[in-house]
Amino acid sequence: MTDRLPPLTALRAFDAAARHVSFQRAAAELNVTPAALSFQIKSLEEHFGAPLFNRLNRAVELTEAGRILAPGAAEGFEALTAAWRAARRSVDTNVLTVTAGPAFTAKWLAPRMFAFSQAHPDIELRVTAGLRMMDLNRDEVDVAIRFGYGDDEGLYSQPLEPEWLTPVMLPEMARRFPTPQDLATAPLIHNSSDDFLDPPCDWTAWFRAAGVDGAPRVSASFSQSDHALDAALSGAGVALGRRTFVVKYLSDGRLIAPFKIALGTAAKFRFLCRLGQEDRPDIAAFRDWISAEMVKTASCPTDMKVVPAEGLA
Repeated sequence: MTDRLPPLTALRAFDAAARHVSFQRAAAELNVTPAALSFQIKSLEEHFGAPLFNRLNRAVELTEAGRILAPGAAEGFEALTAAWRAARRSVDTNVLTVTAGPAFTAKWLAPRMFAFSQAHPDIELRVTAGLRMMDLNRDEVDVAIRFGYGDDEGLYSQPLEPEWLTPVMLPEMARRFPTPQDLATAPLIHNSSDDFLDPPCDWTAWFRAAGVDGAPRVSASFSQSDHALDAALSGAGVALGRRTFVVKYLSDGRLIAPFKIALGTAAKFRFLCRLGQEDRPDIAAFRDWISAEMVKTASCPTDMKVVPAEGLA
């Protein structure tokens, strides 16, 4: 028995047959005839020196050796596919695939994409909105924008600007609730996607920072930041909005932040890509652009007093 690896086509046939536990279905996946697939597996078994499948009357099953080989074969082809995709993306620098959360995509990135396209007409930006943690070494994604405290080991990670949260509302609602104490009777909107923040940056913490007596009374709760913000824009209540998402609405006057007291958090948006890819021309262009756009609004509004949430715990 030799350690010399068999032909890749034979291992591919084995991997498909092991996953399907069927020569016929494996042949259909690989677009070959069952006879051709059976020949490949037979040649693999001859190379190995022992059977990898037991042939039953109308089925097949892995032998003990086959069960040992199957996980490694699957992992090997998965790693090879990921490497192939990564290599292709490294030379296809006119398409940049970015993943970001739904709220960041809707409230920050989408309104600014035209500006990026104008500055970089040679780069086609493709955006996937979602909260699933992507594997940048496996999935067909070049850049991820994620919010939190960061567990970015093995990736290039660049923190973006500091984040804070403050009550935002329509101007007419601000006239109904002119002081922080008045918010005790206002319809408050809760965004549960920020519940992971530690220390909490919620209405209870903001009431404490503003010296408001009593417990907040939430009238509506949403699982996404953009939905909570849309509710505030519709006049449904007062939302505790994150700086990144509300600054545009504050600057155009659609929302106001009348109390100038914000909760600061150590959580930040981060720019993530694979190590060694951060200076790839299209990735570097997007990183520099998003960093510059964030800096433009980092201190808006300028009169906001930011109270660290750590001091309120």
